[in-house]
Amino acid sequence: MSDLKKQFEKATKDVTKAKNDPGNDMKLRLYAHFKQATEGDVAGDKPGFTDFVGRAKYDAWAKIKGLSKDDAMKAYVKLVERVLRD
Repeated sequence: MSDLKKQFEKATKDVTKAKNDPGNDMKLRLYAHFKQATEGDVAGDKPGFTDFVGRAKYDAWAKIKGLSKDDAMKAYVKLVERVLRD
């Protein structure tokens, strides 16, 4: 297993230990980078306008479309470090 993969897996566990709520914007960024790292580009239909949460998640993920899985993992690790610092 690569060092990056190990760092990513550690970050996915560590993020749950955050003392403070990082806020919705950061949660969406974390979600988008996690999904991009694990699944690649967003696929499927955009949720309807009445599904506010689903639509926000879809939009956040779609914003980073084309980002490589490795770059998404690196960004996720940095975001988690930031969350744990704050």
